[in-house]
Amino acid sequence: MECAVYDTYVTKKDGRVMHFDVIVEASTPHGKAIEYGKEYLTTAGQNGQKMTQEECQFCHIQAAPPSVEKAIKQNGYWIQKMEGCPQ
Repeated sequence: MECAVYDTYVTKKDGRVMHFDVIVEASTPHGKAIEYGKEYLTTAGQNGQKMTQEECQFCHIQAAPPSVEKAIKQNGYWIQKMEGCPQ
């Protein structure tokens, strides 16, 4: 599966920054990737934080590893946690 990677930086409620990628099937609209990112923010206790095209920018297209492809097929997206994300 070809997937689109959206590089995302969101300011958390405590003022620190969360850095993560929203990974979706390549034909998924950018707006849907932002919705998925907001879903993740809610699960991370950061609901209501600003997340627009400014915070969530298209980065590149790549082939999805099997575990990521499975998550995308089940949930519509995969979050690759980078910095400042809860484990």
